[in-house]
Amino acid sequence: MTDLERLIDQGTGREPADIVLKGGQFFDVVTGELVASDIAICGDRIVGTCGTYTGRTEIDITGRIVVPGFIDTHLHIESSLVTPHEFDRCVLPYGVTTVICDPHEIANVLGTEGIQFFLDSAMQTIMDIRVQLSSCVPATHLETSGADLPVERLLPFRDHPKVIGLAEFMNFPGVIHKDPVCLAKLEAFQGGHIDGHAPLLLGNDLNGYLSTGIRTEHECTTAEEALEKIRKGMHILIREGSVSKDLLALLPIMTERLSPFLALCTDDRNPLDIAEQGHLDYMIRTAIAHGRAPLAVYRAASISAAKAFGLSDRGLVAPGWRADLVVIDTLENCKAEMVFSAGRRVDDALFATRAAVEPVGLDSVKARVVEAAHFAVPATDAETPVIGVLPGKIITEHRRYRLPAKGNQTTVDLAQDIIKVAVIERHGKNGNHANGFVQGFGLKKGAIASTVGHDSHNICVVGVDEDDMARAANRLSEIKGGFVVVENGVVTGEIALPVAGLMSLEPYESVRDTLHHLRQAAFALGATLEEPFLQLAFLPLPVIPHLKISDRGMVDVDRFALIG
Repeated sequence: MTDLERLIDQGTGREPADIVLKGGQFFDVVTGELVASDIAICGDRIVGTCGTYTGRTEIDITGRIVVPGFIDTHLHIESSLVTPHEFDRCVLPYGVTTVICDPHEIANVLGTEGIQFFLDSAMQTIMDIRVQLSSCVPATHLETSGADLPVERLLPFRDHPKVIGLAEFMNFPGVIHKDPVCLAKLEAFQGGHIDGHAPLLLGNDLNGYLSTGIRTEHECTTAEEALEKIRKGMHILIREGSVSKDLLALLPIMTERLSPFLALCTDDRNPLDIAEQGHLDYMIRTAIAHGRAPLAVYRAASISAAKAFGLSDRGLVAPGWRADLVVIDTLENCKAEMVFSAGRRVDDALFATRAAVEPVGLDSVKARVVEAAHFAVPATDAETPVIGVLPGKIITEHRRYRLPAKGNQTTVDLAQDIIKVAVIERHGKNGNHANGFVQGFGLKKGAIASTVGHDSHNICVVGVDEDDMARAANRLSEIKGGFVVVENGVVTGEIALPVAGLMSLEPYESVRDTLHHLRQAAFALGATLEEPFLQLAFLPLPVIPHLKISDRGMVDVDRFALIG
């Protein structure tokens, strides 16, 4: 008997289904109805709904509701600080059965080797990990990255079964001004999916950007911006990560009418937040608690997301569709009590069937040894540029202050919450080092440092004391990357992230527990940010106080407020 014949016979009830979920209801994300029904599964597909079935395995779900598996439409698995295998084990039990990832972070460190690692991992994970090929490596000419990915290096991956298309195209000024490098990548992926990334881009410039075939956007921070982009054909990916939190601001557009053009994403979310709050299930609960209709929310989490990325086999509880299913307690609570991925019930035994993938980038931190003197900033009579951190946002402000001096050196100003920041090149290319000042971390002593520094992932360190800053930066090289907290010359907290300086080799439970300790160590220094390490990771992004697109097709920026 062929596979199709088995599907037909089990769907018609001529033979028992492989699995039947009995006694519950399913949420129809087309009509918004709760339908009392058995759900029959054959292999990886749903074959029966709206009726009664018998099965070789029957599972009683009386009083429970079945919804389609959730789809995270844009994320960087590296930001979970664990490998794809551990991310799979961490997030799938929350009902996230498909993720669309951009390996942008590991690609900026390792190039094609990093992309291949993700593709190899995606072939083994239980959840369906789909990959968008990183479009902006390096992300900017203003920093030194570990790799360069012109279109010629992306093309060999284009037809891989796990590849959807081209990842978030961040260089929107380059698109608008027809930069040849940008156009070559866009031309190569015409007809496929091209993911957008264009914060605050509106008007005719947005029209030009979208004319290249870009269809999705996760950078909207206001309902007004999102509405213009929806009117112009974009599918809006509402984001709620560990740093970038846009869900509440975008709730006004989460309506039943607009939900076919909405999806959910996390972008960057760490295991501590997942453990304390959840993943997409947290977004679903939050949106419904704020008055959004369950139909709109669950549509965005499933069928609308699938359609946006051409995944035509999933997103509904209906015959012939992929059996990615979540059994929850109520629509409002969205607590996943049972999860099925391609018809397989998710449990520890299922995760044990995965083949291991050899880690890469275990020697990627090649920074020079630094001393306290390397963090000196010459005194000046003029105002000093200062990076202004905005809690809960990855964007920063360009501020200016008159700072105190000690001898011939500019010093920190704790009364104004201004401390030192430095970026140290860690890819072994040029040994560059730049110093500056930052406001908003709350530190009163010590230093914290990280090899996670978007987008080029050099070492970023902030601190009050130069000796502690040097100790923290050098310790990162010793542990092959990660996060470090130093107080009075003593390492009071650290986590090793040896996979490209971005991901741990430990189970996600260990990473979660270590992050909790790290957070406490940072708070002991006076840190006031809810997520000091992820905020630190986004600190190297350029400051763009007044967005201006030059004739060269690049963004003119008042660079980062770093000196040197």
